[in-house]
Amino acid sequence: MAADGLSTILLDVEGTASPIAFVHEVMYGYARRELAGFLSRNIADQSLAPLWDALAAEAGAGDLSALVEQMGAPPVEALRCAAVGLMDVDAKATALKSLQGRIWKAGFESGELKAQIFEDVPRALERWTTSGVDVRIYSSGSVEAQRLFFEHSEFGDLRRHIAGYYDTTTGPKRAAESYRKIAADIGRPAASILFLSDVVAELDGAQAAGMQTGLMLRPGNAPVDGDHVHRMYETFDEIA
Repeated sequence: MAADGLSTILLDVEGTASPIAFVHEVMYGYARRELAGFLSRNIADQSLAPLWDALAAEAGAGDLSALVEQMGAPPVEALRCAAVGLMDVDAKATALKSLQGRIWKAGFESGELKAQIFEDVPRALERWTTSGVDVRIYSSGSVEAQRLFFEHSEFGDLRRHIAGYYDTTTGPKRAAESYRKIAADIGRPAASILFLSDVVAELDGAQAAGMQTGLMLRPGNAPVDGDHVHRMYETFDEIA
């Protein structure tokens, strides 16, 4: 079934283009495993000082100095504990996502990580872009991580099909204002944009901004309460 009057398809990643299990078990597991080493190697890099301060702030401290004092631990251990604490609650925090993206970069570029994507995704991307539909990504993962994900997929480099990327620097994924900003950046009417996600609250935000919406019912996704108004899809093959 095709959505009407499409100019752009905006895609979530986890639970929409990629299995939740891959993101949670493989990618998050890799980030946890490599976290301490990454921090040890990079703690003295002054270009990353704003990231350390932002991560500390997301963990409830004003900056890295305050975090170190609060935890009574050296900077590397304080940051590690802060990051693990945020990961444990699956925080959609911008600094945490930036840190994870930097760690994943090494994994993707070494070949240790290969993005798992649902088998209908590559052919849908080809079909949509060939027909003139603009495809973009909106994920809580950093823009850098998104690019790496679609560059190093099991189906090869898919970035040629993707015209733009958005993360939480645009705004929270459940807020209507975030989708208004995305529509303005794309330069298309919100009503001509279809947002696909597995999270009803995100779709509610997009719908409030005037976008078309589609709820993805992928294998492994959490059960969805039937009290919503979003069109449902099992694969991208249903979207012409």
